[in-house]
Amino acid sequence: MAKRPYAPSTDGSTKIRVAELDTDGTSHLRKEAGLEELERWGAELGELGNLLTYAGTHALLVVLQGRDASGKDGAIRKILELSNIQNCTVDPFKVPTDLERSHDFLWRVHAVAPARGHIALFNRSHYEDVIASRVHKLVPEKVWRKRYDHINAFERLLVDSDVIVVKFFLNVSRDEEVERLYAREKDPRTAWKLNPGDWRELPLWQEVTAAYEDAINKCATPDAPWHLVPADKKWFRNLAIIQRLVMELRPYRALWLETLKEMGKSALKEIRALRARAEAEPPKEKEKKADKKD
Repeated sequence: MAKRPYAPSTDGSTKIRVAELDTDGTSHLRKEAGLEELERWGAELGELGNLLTYAGTHALLVVLQGRDASGKDGAIRKILELSNIQNCTVDPFKVPTDLERSHDFLWRVHAVAPARGHIALFNRSHYEDVIASRVHKLVPEKVWRKRYDHINAFERLLVDSDVIVVKFFLNVSRDEEVERLYAREKDPRTAWKLNPGDWRELPLWQEVTAAYEDAINKCATPDAPWHLVPADKKWFRNLAIIQRLVMELRPYRALWLETLKEMGKSALKEIRALRARAEAEPPKEKEKKADKKD
């Protein structure tokens, strides 16, 4: 197992520059070895996800942000492969509807926050309201600038309510993004993803970079840090995300096991009481037969 995280993190104590972040991350790891690690980390994630679900004391919110073609869909598919899909939801955040625009910007987000025992995967998120809204001038600057504080307060509320918040920025290079957009056009299996807006974003590369930089630096906290995933290689992206999720959930393992142990004791006590009562009382059928003989 790797001794260091493949996705570096920031808790806001130091400022990061998106343009200086690594988008590859694989210089020290071969793909074959990485895939073997992914299998091991994935098995542990599956176990931890089940413990989270069965114990029911916490929820997990996974936020996936990144440019177009950075791999959000692929990362979600990998997480779903390793999760109990009965307790895992995927929530995409696209252009707000008229109803959503008539509320505060966090209304639609809070509505799908995960309950205890559940996992929610956000494909984009409330951060679009300080990224897309800023870059495309959907709201005035005086509006989106206030949203950083609202986001921090919202995430603080989630953490205080036993939601484990894990935020990923999938960092893809411009060349890799362009290559993936062209690949979508050639493959009928991905043609459904074609969106003219993806190409309109490319000339705004610097503006998008600045927006992400501010979102990460202003909304990274010790309780809800940002994890910066090199996303040029899909297999490495998945490895970095799965490893980080395991590292975030591991500290809760002992608590969840103890909770399940206590739940088992309580259930066994109730079962024994019911069994004793049932054994002490004669079955109704026997009572009826006895009545007939009399």
